[in-house]
Amino acid sequence: MKRILLCGLLPLLLCFNLTAQNIEQKKETKDSKESSEQKTPEKKAAFGIIFSGYVKTDIFFDTRQTVGLRDGHFLLFPEGPKYDADGADINAKSAYNILSIQTRLCGSIWGPDAIGAKTSAYFEAEFFGNINPNINSFRLRHAWVKLQWPHTELMVGQWWHPMFVPECSPATVSFNTGAPFVVFSRNPQIKITQHIGKFSVALTMLSQVDFMSDGPEGANTKYIRNSVIPESDLQFQFVTTNPAKGTEFLCGFGINWQMLTPRLSSTMILSPAYDTVIDGKVFHHDAVTATYKTDVKTMAMAYNAYAKLRIKHFTFKIGGEYGGNNNAYTMLGGYVVKSITDPTRGFVDYANVRSFAAWAEFHTNATRWQPGLFLAYGKNLGVGEEVKGPYYTRGGNIDYAYRISPRLVFNAGKLRLAGELEYTAAGYGSTNEKGYVYNTTEVANLRFLLGVYYFF
Repeated sequence: MKRILLCGLLPLLLCFNLTAQNIEQKKETKDSKESSEQKTPEKKAAFGIIFSGYVKTDIFFDTRQTVGLRDGHFLLFPEGPKYDADGADINAKSAYNILSIQTRLCGSIWGPDAIGAKTSAYFEAEFFGNINPNINSFRLRHAWVKLQWPHTELMVGQWWHPMFVPECSPATVSFNTGAPFVVFSRNPQIKITQHIGKFSVALTMLSQVDFMSDGPEGANTKYIRNSVIPESDLQFQFVTTNPAKGTEFLCGFGINWQMLTPRLSSTMILSPAYDTVIDGKVFHHDAVTATYKTDVKTMAMAYNAYAKLRIKHFTFKIGGEYGGNNNAYTMLGGYVVKSITDPTRGFVDYANVRSFAAWAEFHTNATRWQPGLFLAYGKNLGVGEEVKGPYYTRGGNIDYAYRISPRLVFNAGKLRLAGELEYTAAGYGSTNEKGYVYNTTEVANLRFLLGVYYFF
């Protein structure tokens, strides 16, 4: 019934006279393609900087409680069922918010050539904050230095994770940019790209900062830092364009490798704490423990593929990702304690909770009115073997999730008004001994979103 209702809402949205918009037409990835589309004027000076950005306010209403970030601004999926003593679902409660925390400042910098390469730099910050208590605070998004030779490019700094491809990513109005169905992560990195005609290959070594892996001490960058070897990614891309016809075809795929060290030590209780009473007085005896050094690691592979076709009036995009531990990419999945390998010392080994996601998008290339549609599906693939726990995952009790999100964008000079319906459903259930989720109950949230932008 919910799907039938949504299908009825789609034509209403496309006909409704919302004044809405999709991020600058240059920035096909809503809020994401800023640096690859920097404002670079005629470089008459040896050094210079151009500031740009936008002021944005999001107004949204949800039909259900949601899982997300920054007071619900960054939406992932609806909260699962939570029943009271009478059997009523506590999370079946609507909510709204109005936030301007996406307001953003960017700086595009250029300078004289160095070691035979063109030099440039870029930074970008906003008022999103890096954790919920810091909402409204100014935080860094991107910051990098680039050296560009005729066929080789070296970038050092903070930028999108290589599996997030700015030139082929969703252009949703929602700040989630398709998460948790699309890799969403910004990482400190060293990236070298080699161009060979219409082909390119990029090798990236990266770490973590805001987007962290989960573990025994909660989300923390220490798990990847203590592994010593950086996360590594290899991407291949082909692109061909015809400016005269306004066409473009782009496709690519990549392989990613990640290693974590969840614990550096294991503490065992040899005897528990206890109290004794002597002559009416209570004497406390602390527990006796023993701590042992450990450095057991968990490794995971991930794979992504994508394609974009732009013709004169329309753009089509598709993408997908499969990974053994997708937690740090703001997707479903993670890892779990597989078994206890040494009971006397508390040593354990780990197994990955696998997940898969795919998405597709369509939008027009009109400059004034621009309707679009985003579709996505994600699946928890479990572990495939018996595990002990605990789990360090996102959505570990979700079997599947999907999203249908039509939008309408209106541009008028520097002003943009963008309306979007975001219907996200998730199947919540119980997790068995192999990490599979069964006996699911589907819950859904419908978000009504209006974004108001002013670019500068």
